[in-house]
Amino acid sequence: MEKQLLHLVFGGELENLEEVRFRDLDTLDIVGIFPNYAEAEKAWRAKAQATVDNAHMRYFIVHLHRLLDPDGDGRF
Repeated sequence: MEKQLLHLVFGGELENLEEVRFRDLDTLDIVGIFPNYAEAEKAWRAKAQATVDNAHMRYFIVHLHRLLDPDGDGRF
């Protein structure tokens, strides 16, 4: 059984290109939670490509498994 390494993909429009500060938190696009990095990257690429015309739109991959198990020992 493959280990679950959960990843969150989300994005939104940034206020400016110099920092990660979103214009409107109410409009964040929560793409989903994925069981591994490969699936998360696939979703991230699709969203990033679909919004390529908006320079302020950014999507991110968050390694949830690192937040859930910061020591990496498999215990929560």
